[in-house]
Amino acid sequence: MEPIVAATTYELALWLHIVAVIVGLGSTFASIVFAPVAMSMDPVHLPYVHRVQVAINKYMASPGLLLILATGVYMVIDGNWDFGSFWVSAAFLVVFVLGAMQGGYFIPTDRKLEQMAVADIKAAGDGPVTLSDEYTSKSRASGIAGAAAGLLIVVVTYLMITKPGA
Repeated sequence: MEPIVAATTYELALWLHIVAVIVGLGSTFASIVFAPVAMSMDPVHLPYVHRVQVAINKYMASPGLLLILATGVYMVIDGNWDFGSFWVSAAFLVVFVLGAMQGGYFIPTDRKLEQMAVADIKAAGDGPVTLSDEYTSKSRASGIAGAAAGLLIVVVTYLMITKPGA
C-alpha cells in the first residue's frame, strides 16, 4: 500500500511556506476594506476595525512571518540555494522589513488609532462623529504604509516564483 502523503521534507516545507503566506499575509490584504466599510456604516465602528487589525497582525501575520522565515531558511539549505542570490537575499530582506513594520509600526499605530477614534466618538456625544485631523492623517499614513507592505509581498512573490539569476 502506498503512503497517503508521499512528500519530501522540502516539499512539506514549501507547502508550509506557501500556506503561511496565504493565511498569514493574505489576511492583511483584507484590511484595506475594513475602514471604508466602517466609515460607510458609521465611524463608531472604527475602534473595532483597529482592534481587528491588531489581532490579524499579532495572531496571523506575525506567526506567518516567523514560519515563512523558518521554512525559507530550511529550503535554502536543503535546496542547495545560495543565500547570496539576489532573489533569496531580497526575500529575506522583505521578511525582516515586514516584521519590523508589523511590530514597530502597524500594531502600535492601530492601537493609537483605536484610542483616537474612541476619543473622537466620546467627544461627539449624541451628535455626529467628526474625526480629528490627527486621526485622519495617521489613518491615511497607515493606509499608505499598508499599501507599501502589500506591494513588497507582491514583488517578493514574483521573485520566489521566477528566481531571477538562479
